[in-house]
Amino acid sequence: MGAYKYIGELYKKKQSDVLRFLLRVRCWEYRQLNVIHRASRPSRPDKARRLGYKAKQGYVIYRVRVRRGNRKKHVPKGATYGKPVRQGVNHLKPQRGLRSVAEERVGRRCGNLRVLNSYWINQDGVYKYYEVILVDPNHKAIRRDPRINWITKPVHKRREARGLTSVGKQNRGLGKGHRYNHTPGWSTWKKHNTLSLRRYR
Repeated sequence: MGAYKYIGELYKKKQSDVLRFLLRVRCWEYRQLNVIHRASRPSRPDKARRLGYKAKQGYVIYRVRVRRGNRKKHVPKGATYGKPVRQGVNHLKPQRGLRSVAEERVGRRCGNLRVLNSYWINQDGVYKYYEVILVDPNHKAIRRDPRINWITKPVHKRREARGLTSVGKQNRGLGKGHRYNHTPGWSTWKKHNTLSLRRYR
């Protein structure tokens, strides 16, 4: 087994003494830092590399924290001005998960970069902490690399805000296989109503 395999096995047992201590110390450190800040290197290198990160120019890691729990409806003084069935304010569940929210906030802060992916790193009673992998589409090292230069195209701007990242597709109910033939929403209708003429058929 390689080193990254060992790190992955460690993270599978988060209740072990080693990882409990490590996560606790790191969580304390993250609380002292800004809500969104740049990390010099990924805190989970095995996970970051699995999701496409490379330790070379053009790749950036940002760390972000998101408040846990439900999302309140934004209404002044709790007045919803509607029928009683729509008067809920507090116990509303958002359509998107916290990781998707974290990606969007980082993407908004770093408008010149493209969000590639993200992963969980820590959590406490109040916050969840994520690291987001970003790519600089104007860097020559990225533009010349055939494995990643797809992200430099204009169609991939703000992909995290349009549900095109990994977690965004999860939240939209997309996937492969027979279980995902009838996922609700625009995507299924579009798939069934788009004429697809493949090059080799």
